[in-house]
Amino acid sequence: MQIDNVQLDLLSLNDYEELKDAMIEAYADMPESVWEKKHIQTLIKLFPDGQAVVKINDQIAGCALSIIVDKDICDRKHTYREVTGDFSFKTHNPNGDILYGIDVFIKNEFRGLRLGRRLYDYRKELCEHKNLQGIAFGGRIPRYHEYSKKLKPKEYLEKVKTSEIHDPVLNFQLSNDFHPKLILPNYLEGDKESKEYAILLEWDNIYYEKENRVTEINKSVVRLGLIQWQMRTYKDINELLDQAEFFIDAVAGYRSDFALFPEFFNAPLMAPYNDLATSEAIRELSKFTEPIKEKFSQLSIAYNINIIGGSMPELNENGKLRNVGFLYKRDGSIERYEKNHVTPDEAKVWGMEGGNHIQVFDTDCGRIGVLICYDVEFPELARLMALEGIRILFVPFLTDTQNGYSRVRNCAQARAIENECYVAIAGSVGNLPKVQNMDIQFAQSMVFTPCDFAFPANGIKAEATPNAEMILVCDVDISLLLELHNFGSVKNLKDRRTDLYDLKYKG
Repeated sequence: MQIDNVQLDLLSLNDYEELKDAMIEAYADMPESVWEKKHIQTLIKLFPDGQAVVKINDQIAGCALSIIVDKDICDRKHTYREVTGDFSFKTHNPNGDILYGIDVFIKNEFRGLRLGRRLYDYRKELCEHKNLQGIAFGGRIPRYHEYSKKLKPKEYLEKVKTSEIHDPVLNFQLSNDFHPKLILPNYLEGDKESKEYAILLEWDNIYYEKENRVTEINKSVVRLGLIQWQMRTYKDINELLDQAEFFIDAVAGYRSDFALFPEFFNAPLMAPYNDLATSEAIRELSKFTEPIKEKFSQLSIAYNINIIGGSMPELNENGKLRNVGFLYKRDGSIERYEKNHVTPDEAKVWGMEGGNHIQVFDTDCGRIGVLICYDVEFPELARLMALEGIRILFVPFLTDTQNGYSRVRNCAQARAIENECYVAIAGSVGNLPKVQNMDIQFAQSMVFTPCDFAFPANGIKAEATPNAEMILVCDVDISLLLELHNFGSVKNLKDRRTDLYDLKYKG
């Protein structure tokens, strides 16, 4: 199935008939678990923010329902009927302490896309922004019936924790940072697979503040995950994609909002064409661009992260070779950007030409821009983007010498100061002795800031170890940029002498 759009939405009563069909499919073995319309109506009325659905191509793929309860109910054994107030949800307390999950499911056809994780991430963010102490729910143990004659529930839990038994539901919860608290007997009537047992699972909100309850979601801190990519030989495209997924999984595990890959990170795939002229080898490499693009889009959805996919060669319908990249949004949409200034080497050795577009992108974390390597050395591009309101500029790069790296680094840091924005750069390290024109690489990935009192004095927020394969995870506070713009020691954007000069994009 082609995925054109993935979005997380609040559940509406208008969704009920589609939701009902999805529940019937998901609960084929427990038809009594299908919620009636009156139940959904009550939940939406009591706590609209707690009822979320994830949709693929505008079709419901999964759902998560929740209420807020007092903490004391989680300190003792209870049943599902009890915690839901005999399915009336009168136990919901807007001033309670715990977000209690009462249902979550993903349709069979959409499993494997990590949509469940996306719903759990939403619950965690909701918990944080409502300043609740944590999340709790009674987790089913659907394989327990296979072991119930020889293992008590506590023993079964321990064997799942030590990976001696694989329980798909419980393993998923544990991998999402939930910890078991209580064994709940007679929890869900009719759950034969679990022998009506459940494990009370909890997630603690480390940002909880007892006297300061936040009720509105206002995301100002954005987490960046930079991938300092090691160039190495891969036997095929699948092995390269496995390595890419490893890094995406790593930065997503830290709940990063963005993953940034370097320029031409897929260059190792040119090795089998080393006997060809370099201009022909790079065109062979361009044949991998589309399948990598498709896979990265799937990964952005599965790991709930926006991916700046570095860059790759693209051969257009006119036979022109360009250096392009893609922004893979976690809602399933894809945006394209081009390298406008190709280096003399790219033009001479590969026959590559520059692009013709300057574009900014709206994301769920604000407006961003992307400049590929050499482009960041031309201040006009970043300034045009700043005038369109970007808050973060991403720069995927590839440099072979320290001289080349220094040009990219110093220009990127200047762009952060000039344009009152954050600039993140990520490059490749290592060597490719079997790929012409891509022999060695030098890189140190970094995040730059403006230089003022709210930021590091040297303008460096975070930096990777030079020439070592690693990830760099860094938080940037967007609200500080607004403060800088209005109250900074200097105001680079406001103080421009537009009476003397101007900048115009001709595109």
